Amino acid sequence: MGRSWDLHSYHCPPSFLQTLRTMSRIPTPTEKVDILGSDASPIESVAKVPGSPNSLGLPPVIIDEKALWKKVDTRLLPILAFMYLFSFMDRANIGNARLQGLEKELKMTGDQYNRALIFFFIPYGLCEFPSNLILKKARPSRWLPLITVLWGLIVVATGFVQNFQQLLAARILLGVAEAGFYPGVVYYLSLWYPRYKFQTRIASFFGAASMAGAFSGLFAYGIAYMNGMRGLGGWSWIFGQMLYDETQIIEGMLTVVVGIVAYFVMVDFPSSAAFLTPAERQYLLDSQSTPGEEEHFEPRHVWAAVTDWQVYVFIVINLGFAVPLYGITFFSPTIINSFGYPPTITQLLSIPPYILATIFVYIFSYLSDTLCLRSPFLFFSLLISFSGYAISISSAPIPVKYFGIFLCVTGSYSGIPGLSAWQSNNTSGQYKRGLALALHIGFGNFGGAIGSAIFRKKDSPRFLLGYGLVLMFIALSMMAVGTAVVVYRTVNARREEIQRREVESGVVIGEEELQERRKQGDRAVDFRYTL
Repeated sequence: MGRSWDLHSYHCPPSFLQTLRTMSRIPTPTEKVDILGSDASPIESVAKVPGSPNSLGLPPVIIDEKALWKKVDTRLLPILAFMYLFSFMDRANIGNARLQGLEKELKMTGDQYNRALIFFFIPYGLCEFPSNLILKKARPSRWLPLITVLWGLIVVATGFVQNFQQLLAARILLGVAEAGFYPGVVYYLSLWYPRYKFQTRIASFFGAASMAGAFSGLFAYGIAYMNGMRGLGGWSWIFGQMLYDETQIIEGMLTVVVGIVAYFVMVDFPSSAAFLTPAERQYLLDSQSTPGEEEHFEPRHVWAAVTDWQVYVFIVINLGFAVPLYGITFFSPTIINSFGYPPTITQLLSIPPYILATIFVYIFSYLSDTLCLRSPFLFFSLLISFSGYAISISSAPIPVKYFGIFLCVTGSYSGIPGLSAWQSNNTSGQYKRGLALALHIGFGNFGGAIGSAIFRKKDSPRFLLGYGLVLMFIALSMMAVGTAVVVYRTVNARREEIQRREVESGVVIGEEELQERRKQGDRAVDFRYTL
């Protein structure tokens, strides 16, 4: 019998159960197609899903997989990376603006800076769930560019605020506008890429977030020298004013331009992608992450997402990344400045940690997809972050504490793509996955509000409260990762045993049973959780 490959799920090497099913010729949710005989290459075989709502009804064809994925990557990822780069710069530049006189100019007192940060995350967390509902109906190529243009305009307006109340209003509106982007893009990419090609693609655009920290520092360093131009403080220019003499556009207006370009560049779904051939579209649809996912919306999908235990475990894990990530992003300029450096040097010293973090984002994601594992890299990221904050809370010399900032930034950023990929891998059903991602990312991002509140001005320069609470959240996240792994292993072993008995007893799975399992999604007996 010729060798056949199940490219639909892109699993790692087949388990003993999969081998038994192939040998015994018992139908499974995915019908393997051997089109080239015993010498077939896995990249030249195509899996078909009987009765899948995704299928275009075309016969199996030979596809150059490597060339196809490169074609898709080139079309999808660059514009998403640019959009997310400006998304993160636009929300995080307030930390650099603080050093350039934001609080003094707006006559802010006490913890008003912290409150401005917190009020961004309240609408940011609450609006992610409805945004993902809108995304599928409104089309990604329209919805994502629209919200990009909106938040760019809000950032430009922030440069003109005259008091704390106006700044607060601008931050709230920015939270509403940016809320749908990250969970929307993660969900969008899950419709294009299979399970173990997914995290590297998340990293391709999320790496822009860690680079945003570097660019924000670089922008702020240069813009600091514009203090007083046209009667505006340096902090105002950071938020997006235009240099009319050379029509150079700074942050906010750049975001608007990127959003407009995205409107013409982005595509929606594989089934309607005009830049692909019909055979390539079918191949992508048949290689998505879960066999026969339902595309039509039903109210039960909302209930399934809300009642899924995984969502709440991932929220806890996410807090161990979001609290330290936003804490270090918003306050690293302040922390470095407390070492005794002037603002301009502080801006420059804030750049290198983010460059290192970007490198680790890509390395961890590549290894995670290659080894088909998520949890070990998440745990190691948390361990790096924990070590960095442990150094920061200590009374170590300033050079050692600066090294600790490298660990804080690297650990906080390097695990985020794996966290999103892990939940996406383990949640079946397009609508349920989209809603579950929005819930986990949305409520997890309330960690940004926590990270914004715990580094209080009166605690400078040691910030004992902030560092201590961050260490607590990281520890809780480590325990949640361990708990998820134990549960996943237990459930996988139980399902493996059930299907082993089916094989041994000669049970044949009919079409009606296949349809029922398709509705069950990740709760079906033939679904395996990624570890």
